[in-house]
Amino acid sequence: MKRDWLPHPVLTPALALVWLLLNNSFAPGHIVLGLLLGWAIPLLTLPFWPERVRIYSLRRLIAFAGIFLYDVLIANLAVARLILVGPRTLRPVFVVVPLDLTSDLAISLLANTICLTPGTVSAHLSEDRRQLLVHALDCDDPQALVATIKTRFEAPLKEILEC
Repeated sequence: MKRDWLPHPVLTPALALVWLLLNNSFAPGHIVLGLLLGWAIPLLTLPFWPERVRIYSLRRLIAFAGIFLYDVLIANLAVARLILVGPRTLRPVFVVVPLDLTSDLAISLLANTICLTPGTVSAHLSEDRRQLLVHALDCDDPQALVATIKTRFEAPLKEILEC
Protein backbone atom coordinates (compact mmCIF):
# COMPACT_ATOMS: atom_id res chain seq x y z
CA MET A 1 0.00 0.00 0.00
CA LYS A 2 2.80 2.44 0.90
CA ARG A 3 4.48 1.77 -2.48
CA ASP A 4 1.26 2.68 -4.28
CA TRP A 5 1.13 6.19 -2.82
CA LEU A 6 4.83 6.87 -2.28
CA PRO A 7 6.73 4.85 -4.89
CA HIS A 8 10.14 6.49 -4.38
CA PRO A 9 10.46 7.78 -0.79
CA VAL A 10 14.01 9.11 -1.27
CA LEU A 11 13.24 10.80 -4.59
CA THR A 12 10.26 12.76 -3.23
CA PRO A 13 12.22 14.95 -0.76
CA ALA A 14 15.12 15.21 -3.23
CA LEU A 15 12.82 16.62 -5.93
CA ALA A 16 11.20 18.95 -3.40
CA LEU A 17 14.66 20.23 -2.38
CA VAL A 18 15.65 20.75 -6.02
CA TRP A 19 12.42 22.71 -6.55
CA LEU A 20 13.19 24.95 -3.57
CA LEU A 21 16.77 25.52 -4.69
CA LEU A 22 15.72 26.33 -8.27
CA ASN A 23 13.20 28.86 -6.97
CA ASN A 24 15.63 30.21 -4.40
CA SER A 25 12.77 30.38 -1.92
CA PHE A 26 11.72 28.50 1.18
CA ALA A 27 8.34 30.20 1.37
CA PRO A 28 5.53 27.95 2.65
CA GLY A 29 3.82 27.93 -0.75
CA HIS A 30 7.01 26.77 -2.48
CA ILE A 31 7.55 24.09 0.16
CA VAL A 32 4.04 22.73 -0.37
CA LEU A 33 4.37 22.90 -4.16
CA GLY A 34 7.82 21.27 -4.03
CA LEU A 35 6.49 18.41 -1.89
CA LEU A 36 3.49 18.04 -4.18
CA LEU A 37 5.72 17.87 -7.27
CA GLY A 38 8.14 15.57 -5.46
CA TRP A 39 5.26 13.21 -4.76
CA ALA A 40 3.43 13.53 -8.11
CA ILE A 41 6.38 13.20 -10.51
CA PRO A 42 7.52 9.78 -9.23
CA LEU A 43 3.91 8.61 -9.01
CA LEU A 44 3.08 9.66 -12.58
CA THR A 45 6.32 8.30 -14.02
CA LEU A 46 6.10 4.95 -12.23
CA PRO A 47 5.24 3.00 -15.42
CA PHE A 48 8.50 4.20 -16.99
CA TRP A 49 10.74 2.83 -14.20
CA PRO A 50 11.94 -0.62 -15.31
CA GLU A 51 12.82 -1.75 -11.81
CA ARG A 52 12.12 -0.72 -8.25
CA VAL A 53 14.85 1.53 -6.87
CA ARG A 54 16.37 0.29 -3.63
CA ILE A 55 18.87 2.35 -1.70
CA TYR A 56 20.97 -0.09 0.34
CA SER A 57 23.07 2.54 2.12
CA LEU A 58 21.68 6.03 2.68
CA ARG A 59 24.89 7.00 4.52
CA ARG A 60 26.94 5.95 1.50
CA LEU A 61 24.57 7.88 -0.82
CA ILE A 62 25.15 11.07 1.18
CA ALA A 63 28.93 10.49 1.14
CA PHE A 64 28.78 9.85 -2.64
CA ALA A 65 26.92 13.13 -3.16
CA GLY A 66 29.63 14.96 -1.21
CA ILE A 67 32.43 13.30 -3.19
CA PHE A 68 30.64 14.09 -6.45
CA LEU A 69 30.15 17.77 -5.54
CA TYR A 70 33.80 18.04 -4.50
CA ASP A 71 34.95 16.44 -7.77
CA VAL A 72 32.72 18.81 -9.78
CA LEU A 73 34.29 21.80 -7.99
CA ILE A 74 37.85 20.58 -8.57
CA ALA A 75 37.11 19.68 -12.21
CA ASN A 76 35.61 23.14 -12.81
CA LEU A 77 38.82 24.73 -11.53
CA ALA A 78 40.95 22.40 -13.67
CA VAL A 79 38.94 23.16 -16.83
CA ALA A 80 39.09 26.90 -16.11
CA ARG A 81 42.88 26.61 -15.77
CA LEU A 82 43.05 24.76 -19.11
CA ILE A 83 41.02 27.49 -20.78
CA LEU A 84 43.28 30.21 -19.39
CA VAL A 85 46.52 28.39 -20.28
CA GLY A 86 45.41 27.62 -23.82
CA PRO A 87 44.60 24.60 -25.94
CA ARG A 88 48.19 23.63 -26.80
CA THR A 89 48.59 21.92 -23.42
CA LEU A 90 45.55 19.63 -23.76
CA ARG A 91 46.01 15.87 -23.76
CA PRO A 92 42.58 14.49 -24.75
CA VAL A 93 42.06 10.76 -24.45
CA PHE A 94 39.41 8.07 -24.77
CA VAL A 95 39.49 5.32 -22.14
CA VAL A 96 37.45 2.15 -21.75
CA VAL A 97 36.11 1.63 -18.24
CA PRO A 98 35.22 -2.01 -17.49
CA LEU A 99 31.97 -2.10 -15.54
CA ASP A 100 31.15 -4.15 -12.47
CA LEU A 101 27.69 -2.56 -12.25
CA THR A 102 24.79 -4.64 -13.56
CA SER A 103 21.59 -2.65 -13.04
CA ASP A 104 20.44 -0.19 -15.68
CA LEU A 105 19.91 2.54 -13.08
CA ALA A 106 23.41 2.19 -11.61
CA ILE A 107 25.03 2.25 -15.07
CA SER A 108 22.95 5.27 -16.04
CA LEU A 109 23.90 7.11 -12.85
CA LEU A 110 27.57 6.34 -13.42
CA ALA A 111 27.41 7.63 -17.00
CA ASN A 112 25.58 10.76 -15.88
CA THR A 113 28.00 11.35 -13.01
CA ILE A 114 30.88 11.22 -15.48
CA CYS A 115 29.11 13.61 -17.88
CA LEU A 116 28.27 16.07 -15.10
CA THR A 117 31.91 16.25 -14.03
CA PRO A 118 33.55 18.93 -16.21
CA GLY A 119 36.26 17.63 -18.51
CA THR A 120 34.82 14.12 -18.92
CA VAL A 121 32.03 12.70 -21.04
CA SER A 122 30.53 9.21 -21.26
CA ALA A 123 30.64 8.48 -24.97
CA HIS A 124 29.40 4.92 -25.50
CA LEU A 125 28.10 1.92 -23.56
CA SER A 126 28.97 -1.44 -25.10
CA GLU A 127 26.10 -3.65 -26.21
CA ASP A 128 26.85 -6.19 -23.49
CA ARG A 129 26.80 -3.34 -20.92
CA ARG A 130 30.23 -4.35 -19.60
CA GLN A 131 32.31 -1.39 -20.86
CA LEU A 132 31.84 2.36 -20.89
CA LEU A 133 33.83 4.54 -23.28
CA VAL A 134 34.81 7.82 -21.60
CA HIS A 135 36.42 10.89 -23.15
CA ALA A 136 38.63 13.10 -20.99
CA LEU A 137 39.57 16.61 -22.05
CA ASP A 138 43.00 16.46 -20.43
CA CYS A 139 44.56 13.30 -19.03
CA ASP A 140 48.21 12.39 -18.55
CA ASP A 141 47.54 8.88 -17.17
CA PRO A 142 44.59 7.00 -18.72
CA GLN A 143 44.88 4.07 -16.28
CA ALA A 144 44.71 6.45 -13.33
CA LEU A 145 41.54 7.97 -14.81
CA VAL A 146 39.95 4.50 -15.08
CA ALA A 147 40.99 3.69 -11.50
CA THR A 148 39.56 7.00 -10.27
CA ILE A 149 36.21 6.43 -11.99
CA LYS A 150 36.01 2.90 -10.59
CA THR A 151 36.91 3.84 -7.00
CA ARG A 152 35.26 7.25 -6.61
CA PHE A 153 32.08 6.66 -8.63
CA GLU A 154 31.43 3.03 -9.57
CA ALA A 155 32.26 1.32 -6.25
CA PRO A 156 30.02 3.64 -4.18
CA LEU A 157 27.15 3.28 -6.70
CA LYS A 158 27.48 -0.50 -6.45
CA GLU A 159 27.20 -0.29 -2.64
CA ILE A 160 24.28 2.14 -2.83
CA LEU A 161 22.17 0.43 -5.52
CA GLU A 162 23.32 -3.17 -5.94
CA CYS A 163 24.34 -4.43 -2.52
